[in-house]
Amino acid sequence: MVVEQIEGFALTGLSARTKNTNEADSSTAKIAPLWDKFGTEAAPKLREANRVYGVYTNYESDHTGEFDVYACSDMLSSEMSEDFKPVHIKSGKYLLFTCQGEMPQVVIDLWSRIWRYFSARDCPHQRTYTTDFEYYIGPNEAQIAISIK
Repeated sequence: MVVEQIEGFALTGLSARTKNTNEADSSTAKIAPLWDKFGTEAAPKLREANRVYGVYTNYESDHTGEFDVYACSDMLSSEMSEDFKPVHIKSGKYLLFTCQGEMPQVVIDLWSRIWRYFSARDCPHQRTYTTDFEYYIGPNEAQIAISIK
């Protein structure tokens, strides 16, 4: 993991409001259906140069509260339906975690590792719960950026 200062940037995507306990139950989960819809509506329009992101923002509190999640890309919003809304990655300091393996399980496993990391008593970093994001580097590689103080 590495700490990096990231300048803010704009994305466009589909969103839902959820919390982690809802995601543990397939009957209340919203993230998988959100990505399914993104795959159907946006993926066919993506060009090779476009980047795909998952964004987590508008946190109610910490990782136990509600938050907004976006399945999104850097594609222009004019190319998408009205269901696609803008979201902004905030400028700031981020702790970057990377993973490689079979999607989506490798990203789910990385989130578990991140929660354990930040819940450790000797963790040297503190989350801000402003904006966190996943950047899908390739079909089997992703990076998760967690906003920190």
